[in-house]
Amino acid sequence: MQSQAGLPTGATQAKDRHYMQLGHSLARLSRAMGQTADLCEQLRVNLDAMKVLAANHAAQFMTVAEELNPDAASDDEAER
Repeated sequence: MQSQAGLPTGATQAKDRHYMQLGHSLARLSRAMGQTADLCEQLRVNLDAMKVLAANHAAQFMTVAEELNPDAASDDEAER
């Protein structure tokens, strides 16, 4: 039996369904890539903030250490 011209066959319908599924998958992939790019940008911002915070904490730690051990700092400078 031959199908009439213009009417979709089972294989054509399956092919169209697979193309539609591929289109949906590519759309989901595109959205996921966009979300990943947004998260990477947010990570960069957070890492920059952590760098500033770590520098502030280090400065505070060195200041407190200097206040608690003033003799040790004088000894270090004398050795140089």
